[in-house]
Amino acid sequence: MNLEQNKQNAINFYRTAYLGDPKKAVEKYVGSQYVQHNPDVADGTEGFIEYFERMRDEYPDKSIEFVRCIAEGDLVALHTHQTWPGNEEYVTMDFFRFDSQGKICEHWDAIQKIPTRSANPNSMY
Repeated sequence: MNLEQNKQNAINFYRTAYLGDPKKAVEKYVGSQYVQHNPDVADGTEGFIEYFERMRDEYPDKSIEFVRCIAEGDLVALHTHQTWPGNEEYVTMDFFRFDSQGKICEHWDAIQKIPTRSANPNSMY
């Protein structure tokens, strides 16, 4: 496993899909199998493409910042900051599993809207 290459591929995959070209993201970074664990996205590559094409069309002005990227074994974790129309901000944590060819084959995530108030002075990053 090439951890640095997997980290870069996870970021490039997510950025390419999020910014509007999920088909290219799948063609370039996904293996022969893609298992999706997000309950809002259908399993497989077609479900992924449909979801991100819809997001592109409905929310063209969204943005993403990659805050952290951690790799271990065949997994890569991304910690992101997303800003959506109306300045709604979200923190996400995505996990990608890579196959033996260095292609993404599985995805999990957790998404939380960044609250306007916090019980502590720490940011979510």
